[in-house]
Amino acid sequence: MGYVTTRNRAEALKIAKRLVGSGLVACANVIPSMSSIYRWEGKVETAAETVLIVKSSQEKVEAITQEIKKLHSYTVPCVVFWKITQGNSDYFKWLKENVF
Repeated sequence: MGYVTTRNRAEALKIAKRLVGSGLVACANVIPSMSSIYRWEGKVETAAETVLIVKSSQEKVEAITQEIKKLHSYTVPCVVFWKITQGNSDYFKWLKENVF
């Protein structure tokens, strides 16, 4: 499972469609209207962002990260992943069938 912040909904949709279309991820969720407060170049910044959650396998993390970096407008995009170890086994089966 991956978490990505994007500049806006359009950017999130562009990245999501590329990742799902290429088979790197089985599903992507776009969550609009998040407020982010962060330090950038020595200043505290505030921005509206869109969250992109991607669902894939651990084996695809590096390829997904590289694809996002190519498509993303940020110099240093937030792309983080965590392992999911429990859940609906039918969903995990579907996930494996749709990541290639």
